[in-house]
Amino acid sequence: MAYDANWKPKHNPWAIALTVTLATFMEVLDTSIANVALPHMAGSLGASQDEATWVLTSYLVASAIILPISGWLSDRFGRKRFYITCVIMFTVCSLLCGLAPTLPFLIVARVLQGLGGGGLAPSEQAILADTFPVEKRGQAFAVYGMAVVVAPAIGPTLGGWITDNFNWHWIFFINIPIGLFSIWLSSRMVEDPPQLIERRKASIGKKVDFTGLALVAGGVGVLEFFLDKGQEKDWFGSSAITTAAIVAAVLLVTFVFWEWNHEDPIVDLKLLKNRNFGTAVFLQLVLGMVLFGSTVLIPQYLQTLLGFTAQLAGEALSPAGFVMMFMMFVAGRLIGKMDPRLLVCIGYVITAVGLYNLTRLSLDTSFATITQWRMFQVIGLPLVFIPISTLNYVGVPTTKMNQISSLSNFARNLGGSAGTALLTTFLARTAQTHQMQLSAHSGAGQAGYDNYISHVAHIVQLQGMSAAQAGQVAVGYAYQQMLRQASMLAYKNAFAILSGVIICLTPLPFVMRLPAKTAKPSPEAAAH
Repeated sequence: MAYDANWKPKHNPWAIALTVTLATFMEVLDTSIANVALPHMAGSLGASQDEATWVLTSYLVASAIILPISGWLSDRFGRKRFYITCVIMFTVCSLLCGLAPTLPFLIVARVLQGLGGGGLAPSEQAILADTFPVEKRGQAFAVYGMAVVVAPAIGPTLGGWITDNFNWHWIFFINIPIGLFSIWLSSRMVEDPPQLIERRKASIGKKVDFTGLALVAGGVGVLEFFLDKGQEKDWFGSSAITTAAIVAAVLLVTFVFWEWNHEDPIVDLKLLKNRNFGTAVFLQLVLGMVLFGSTVLIPQYLQTLLGFTAQLAGEALSPAGFVMMFMMFVAGRLIGKMDPRLLVCIGYVITAVGLYNLTRLSLDTSFATITQWRMFQVIGLPLVFIPISTLNYVGVPTTKMNQISSLSNFARNLGGSAGTALLTTFLARTAQTHQMQLSAHSGAGQAGYDNYISHVAHIVQLQGMSAAQAGQVAVGYAYQQMLRQASMLAYKNAFAILSGVIICLTPLPFVMRLPAKTAKPSPEAAAH
């Protein structure tokens, strides 16, 4: 099919970039805000904490299902139509979430909200790739990157403030005016390029691969459940988790074989044969593990071991968001002036050093120190995120932009889910190991332990307790301190492992090809 290879959007590309970023920022922000408000939801809806976690799980599962198929949906129904439908769906379901009178109602609304929200990020990335020429994509993805990595940083602070000063319903209601504004802007600014219009027309009358659709939806949904609930249910000690693992493996393996041989696949897995894209997907997977993993670990450490409130923990993390915003701008400018593969390598080294620096955390680390260390830890992430997002598209036909975006976003989100699950399990198991090691040196007859118990008991006795009661209190306090020390050591181990994984990846970006100096239509794209 012939089309105008020199097509340019009618509106200013930067206006389009800001328009589509608005909805993605809203979606990512809402996800991190909901995490903070979970206890408030449980209390007001008469649910237990475990039951309330389905508010998060249901959204993650629905979002994970839509991510890998969003490229196909964009090709089939038109990207602008699909994107605006996602924004409308997310906005309307935000209203339903805020009005939810019961937990089941809220969970259903969150599933629908996840189906809408999951399609936003890949659609935006594909729109930016088509809107900007190759040499300016780095700067465009810097705008997109702000939504993806900055929103989780400021979400906990905003969520804590809203739930403390209003109630949890408002974390959903604030999406409504933003969503309506985004719908209005998108309907005027966003447009489909000629090759997409031709591709949509060509798909009319074609049979839908319902088998592939069912396999990917079922497999990804069950896999997300397995990752999200595994640690809570003791992994393979639970029959439900074991069953989920088997079902997910069977469905996804069958899906790979089915789609690989299908003439019009829901997910074009053969794109992974492209050296750049295959490498980029793997790097996105690891980036998701590090980005989401560290974003989960640090607030947990601050709240469980240092006694920070959710809002205070958010305030410690928020300055890092502004550092990332600045570095996104820097990375967007640098990518046109130096080898993007070298940028990724430098970003990995800085990130690894920043993560290893967090192994210095103690139970006495100050708020200011934590804030500074977190700021240092995130400096390298934009140097990784933007070049990878740009190198994604090198050597790939323009007709496959939607598929590229959906697969790369799916890889990053899957990495986030897997990283969070693995780190949570690692923390729990490693803390138990450290507890056993510490307890071997914390028994009666150990000079240090006896001196500590004697000291604490003396202080408690000065407050009016009997010697026997003071002794019991001192032993209990010593046990609590041992648990805190064991948890602290587990966190240190987790940061060290993340750092080691990142260092091992530093040579991998050089496997990728460099983009051409000027934007040229792919010969394969012109043939379609």
